[in-house]
Amino acid sequence: MRRREFITLLGGTALTFAFASRIKAATDIPVVGVLSPFPSSTAAPWHKAFTDGLRELGWNDGQNIRIEFRYADGGVTHLPEIAADLVRQRVNVIVTSVNTDTLVMKNATRTIPIVMASAGDPVGGGLVKSLARPGGNITGLSQIAPDLAGKRLQVLKELVPSLSSVAVIWNPKGTTSPIAWKEIQLPAQQLSIKLQSLPVTGASGFENAFHEAKASHADALVIMPDPLFAGSLKRLAEFATKYRLPSTFHLKEYADHGGLVAYGVDRTDQFHRAASFVDKILKGAKPADLPVEQPTKFELVINLKTAKALGIPVSPSLLARADDVIE
Repeated sequence: MRRREFITLLGGTALTFAFASRIKAATDIPVVGVLSPFPSSTAAPWHKAFTDGLRELGWNDGQNIRIEFRYADGGVTHLPEIAADLVRQRVNVIVTSVNTDTLVMKNATRTIPIVMASAGDPVGGGLVKSLARPGGNITGLSQIAPDLAGKRLQVLKELVPSLSSVAVIWNPKGTTSPIAWKEIQLPAQQLSIKLQSLPVTGASGFENAFHEAKASHADALVIMPDPLFAGSLKRLAEFATKYRLPSTFHLKEYADHGGLVAYGVDRTDQFHRAASFVDKILKGAKPADLPVEQPTKFELVINLKTAKALGIPVSPSLLARADDVIE
């Protein structure tokens, strides 16, 4: 080989190596996978709060961290394959939403750290050993607050003082709904309210459940927490209006879509707080040593427009307690 050709080849090899090194440096940043059983439109405000939280901690997507969002769009049967894909990508941390996707992720990996943003009962659901010492590769935040089911009934009672019968839509095949169904039994007894069980396992059963509630002369309706229902907030609110049933759910977005009232954990705040767990893990903390945190912020949202359409007067005291009133 001639000297000039050799120098040219050597120079080209050096440039190629340098270019490859720059690519590696550009891609050698932590990758966070975000798994959601909800449609992207539903989860958008929560995930924005999460990325905002990361940015406040110095993590900027596309610069010193990469975030990979994955949605099942309410079709939980697709979660295992989505979870498996995240594991294959060898992400550094995985953020989940509720029990449903966290359990799927737990079955997919026992080594990649998992941060749950708003799980139901993580201990009862078999996700962690205890809140104080989670053990394993899962930690994060729980939305569990046993008195929430009772408070939703109390709010309905204030809106409908003659309330004596409440229909309850819940998913017996879910991981969160059965827990909520159990929790609502005692407060219903204390308020002298008879509960009507309306199990629903698919979106095709929504209208039939509302029809049954109306046919049984239920005074109001409660929808239990579940990804199946969270992914269909607008449809459920429309059915509640169609059948003229005062109704409540645990997400504020339900009231935004026309539901009468929503009361529950501020999930946006939960996702914002989840960013601190990711930050700690990326800096070397182990999930097993990070205690699971419980909710600290709750929100009551009343749709005054829906209340007027149903002929329900809302007391000034209840309006004063509301975090948001939709008019």
